[in-house]
Amino acid sequence: MDILYCGDDHMLDGLIISILSLTKHAQEPLRIFILTGALQNRHRQFHALTDEHAALLDRVAKRKNPAHSVVKIDMTALFNANPPTANVNTLFTPYSMLRLYSDLIPEFSDRILYLDADVVCRQPFEDFYHQSLADTEFVGVLDHYGRWFFHHEWQLFDYVNSGVLLLNLKAIRSGGLFERCRDYCRRRPMIMPDQSAVNKLAHHKRLAPERYNEQQDVQADTVFQHFSTRWSFWPIIHTVSVKPWDVADMHAKLHLHIYDDILAEYQTIIDELDAHSTVATNSPTVSKLNQ
Repeated sequence: MDILYCGDDHMLDGLIISILSLTKHAQEPLRIFILTGALQNRHRQFHALTDEHAALLDRVAKRKNPAHSVVKIDMTALFNANPPTANVNTLFTPYSMLRLYSDLIPEFSDRILYLDADVVCRQPFEDFYHQSLADTEFVGVLDHYGRWFFHHEWQLFDYVNSGVLLLNLKAIRSGGLFERCRDYCRRRPMIMPDQSAVNKLAHHKRLAPERYNEQQDVQADTVFQHFSTRWSFWPIIHTVSVKPWDVADMHAKLHLHIYDDILAEYQTIIDELDAHSTVATNSPTVSKLNQ
């Protein structure tokens, strides 16, 4: 099964946890691709996922099955050749739009499952991955909040959250969906650029049950839990944003312990990575190079 993530080096924590959760439940070999790059906007310079961290993620995946693999793909040139000019300086980073370039990657097969880095897998997902994609550009779940505020023409409750998308790249390539989305993002400023463009321009999308992109509290049948920002109305209206790598908040604010085995493994990996970095920094060779 082919899996797709997009992000910079700051997303390492989320990628470790998400990949650990996938490999815990996957019953087939996974080919995991990460689109990254050295991107920038007027606010900041973003750093691509490093080769070292990509190799670490590959080792993490192979812990459960040597047939799993993680490959990073540098998108700097493709992105800069056709940037989403009207949306590069929005609240969302340029990496949120990298998935709109996935039709240009020859390594990708006709079907790939896109996941945000704050998505955690809770159950096997082969049935979702292998469903028929006939006459469908992508499969997704309604956005928990956006379904009430956004819709396409007369279609109510059709606004899909882009955190979990099963992409039919064959149909997307032949129909030009992502090409049209890139052009739209280049010309038209939007609040949530990639998500809004895909929802507006798709001709054939299919809705899946909430359990495949649960954006609120986990349920018994949840397959993918997406730790997106939510609203709380007590004691005053405010937003709550707890990510899987915020382990203390996962426990204290969300009272969530079902992923503790994955989070413990994640913490061990991070501790080993920090220890390695400390030793490397203190070594004579590295110290000399840093002078």
